[in-house]
Amino acid sequence: MNNRSVPTATLLPHVVYRDVAEACDWLTRVFRFTEHYRHGNPVSGVQMYLGDAYIMLTSPRDGTRQSPAKLGYGTQMLTIIVSDVDAHYQNAKREGAKVWEELHETSYGERQYGVFDLDGHQWLFAQHAHDVSPYAWGATIASPRR
Repeated sequence: MNNRSVPTATLLPHVVYRDVAEACDWLTRVFRFTEHYRHGNPVSGVQMYLGDAYIMLTSPRDGTRQSPAKLGYGTQMLTIIVSDVDAHYQNAKREGAKVWEELHETSYGERQYGVFDLDGHQWLFAQHAHDVSPYAWGATIASPRR
């Protein structure tokens, strides 16, 4: 079944922001996300995408969800695979994003960098650089994918 309100991706993370409309503008400008839709007055939710990755921006709720800016610490990190991580990195830096991990190539074959967004969420943006077996960098495989 196709549902035009929810992407077909297996995972749709909900990311909490103090000001959802401001976060939407920031994520568009700095990380190059595209807005799919928004709802509420004032805006309380925005669905966005970057390539095949979808996220839902949502407002805080007392007792159930808050932004890292309010909590004083982050509770998760999102990794987004992009087609040109070098250009993405340059744009994020030019737009003033706070980089916490410089652009580099990992032992597991990704070219990536880490950055904070305007509310303190941690993001990794990566591009596949090499096909590396998990065994080659010391990982063990618990069960093969079917």
